[in-house]
Amino acid sequence: MTTTDARQLRPGRADRIGNRLLNGLLRLGVSVLGSRELAVRGRRSGEWRTTPVNLLTVDGERYLVAPRGHVQWVRNLRAAGGGELRLGRRTETFTATELTDDAKPELLRTYLRRWAWEVGRFFENVDADSSDERLREIAPGMPVFRIHS
Repeated sequence: MTTTDARQLRPGRADRIGNRLLNGLLRLGVSVLGSRELAVRGRRSGEWRTTPVNLLTVDGERYLVAPRGHVQWVRNLRAAGGGELRLGRRTETFTATELTDDAKPELLRTYLRRWAWEVGRFFENVDADSSDERLREIAPGMPVFRIHS
C-alpha cells in the first residue's frame, strides 16, 4: 500500500450522522457555507452515489477537495470524468479535471481557512498558516478537482 492509498480515512459514527443531517439539508435546498451534494456514477455498478462536499470557489473557479484522501467518490469521479452537484431541486452537470500536486498548496490553504473547523483533523498537522513546502508534502494525499460546467 502506498502512502497515497493509506491516506484514505473512513468516516466515524459522528461523521456518518453529520453527513446524513447535511444531506437532508442539501436535499431541502439549504447550503452550509457552499456545501453541495455530489452525485457520481459508480465506476463498477454505474449507479449514482452521493456524498456531501464543500464547493470551494477561488477567483471565479470552482474546486472539490477530498480531505479524507483517495476515497470512493474520488475514484468514481476519476473514472466518470464528471458528475452532478445538487442543491434542493437544482442539479448542475459538470466535468472535472484533477489538479497536479504543484497546483494544490494555495487551494488547500484557502480550503483550510474556510473549513478547518470541519475537516482540519484530516490535514496531518497542517493548517492554513503552513508553508507551501509543507502543503506540497501532503498534496499527493489530497485530491483536488477543478469543476467545469
